[in-house]
Amino acid sequence: MYNRNLVTGLRVPRPMSKYPEILHRRTVARSRLFRVEAVGLRFSNGAEVEYERLGGTSHGAVLIVAVDGQGRAQLIREYAAGTGRYELGLPKGRVEKDEPLLDAANRELQEEVGVAARRLEWLRSLSLAPGYLAHRTEVILAQDLYPSRLPGDEPEPIQVVPWALDDLEGLLAQEDFSEARSLAALYLARDHLRAREAR
Repeated sequence: MYNRNLVTGLRVPRPMSKYPEILHRRTVARSRLFRVEAVGLRFSNGAEVEYERLGGTSHGAVLIVAVDGQGRAQLIREYAAGTGRYELGLPKGRVEKDEPLLDAANRELQEEVGVAARRLEWLRSLSLAPGYLAHRTEVILAQDLYPSRLPGDEPEPIQVVPWALDDLEGLLAQEDFSEARSLAALYLARDHLRAREAR
């Protein structure tokens, strides 16, 4: 009945085996960036519910942990309309139609940080609020960086802030660092690199 979580030793219940039946899907609102979709579901116990979820109109997104030769992640500080202030986080952006993930990551690095990477590696996919967001972000580790710049679509120059991966606790103390995806991606990259070095 339970799977043992190898990392923490906690007993984690197995997921439900049967997904709800999808009765209908319809778009109830749309903007330039988002689509609100109503989804009607019937669960295995017969309960019928209609949920609303927010779906993006893009082909996915990448979030890049670009680590230089000194073990520093290349953070950026840019204006975030959602919080109404300048935020510190990782470079990120949408994947264009038919664009491979790693190519999208390298393009965004060149547009936002002014570097490209000779070594790119997919780490994992993250969701932000899976209860109502369909969007997923692909976390990419970029290494062996070299100067290279492409024009981007940002309205003003982006400030690049290198930060040591060994000092994530210090980063958490920064008032303008609040994005959960960036925090998760930095810990994933740091632990991945430590495990690689330990082999």
